[in-house]
Amino acid sequence: MMYGAIEAGGTKFVCAISDERGELKEKISIPTTTPEETLEHVFNYFDSFELSAIGIGSFGPIDVNPTSPTYGYVTTTPKTAWKNFDFLGAIKKRYAIPIGWTTDVNAAALGEVKKGAAMGLSSCVYLTVGTGIGGGAVVNGELLSGYGHPEMGHIMVRLHPDETFKGTCPYHGNCLEGIAAGPAIEQRYGKTGHELTSDSAVWEMEAYYIAQALMNYTLIVSPERIVLGGGVMKQAQLFPLIRQEFEKLMGDYVELPPLEEYIVPPALGDNAGITGCLLLAAEQLTN
Repeated sequence: MMYGAIEAGGTKFVCAISDERGELKEKISIPTTTPEETLEHVFNYFDSFELSAIGIGSFGPIDVNPTSPTYGYVTTTPKTAWKNFDFLGAIKKRYAIPIGWTTDVNAAALGEVKKGAAMGLSSCVYLTVGTGIGGGAVVNGELLSGYGHPEMGHIMVRLHPDETFKGTCPYHGNCLEGIAAGPAIEQRYGKTGHELTSDSAVWEMEAYYIAQALMNYTLIVSPERIVLGGGVMKQAQLFPLIRQEFEKLMGDYVELPPLEEYIVPPALGDNAGITGCLLLAAEQLTN
């Protein structure tokens, strides 16, 4: 038995296969261009395997409501070529096997709760802070979704007293993603995050915003652990700054684990999403 996985990102698709135990055997990376070009490469890869199921974690927004006429579509994405594209339908048309469908960050949350930093727990929030900001959650062992899926990167947060930047989000301006994602940092300061590593004021402001988001997720979802991934979070100095700001904001209002255990980096690193997609594939045969 072999499982396939697609971690569909706005910049690249990662495709992988695993054995029957869900262990990653190999993976490839494909640039995200148009649906036709990208999926041609995906099909060329998977066609050489006898797969039992596939798990897909996709960039979004996507339609995850099985009762919706556009279930399986990528919907209002800023990537024009993928807007209102029937992604799941295209994969199902090619492969007549069970296929799991969720967001890329939900998949990463699943990976971390089953095999990573939240292993042994029944809930976690996974937030990626990179080119964009997105969050997924596992609650009572299940991926969180309802009419739609969480869009944790687009919550509104209180602006820093020194903030003058208007934000990059085309929908909401200075939402969390609009003022704290990688492109916002670059446009605010005129330099990439890598060039600003030693500038403490940059990361104190970043922590100010991320800590507010984590406070909101904590008070609403009450996860057992929060995992922070993505390119921006590779600035290791962010973690103590976020924990410090988070503690100040929470003000001992609710009981929490020690913050070094509560707000953590991903144990699976860049493999969190693809691991979750493989687990999602395996779940299609057990549910």
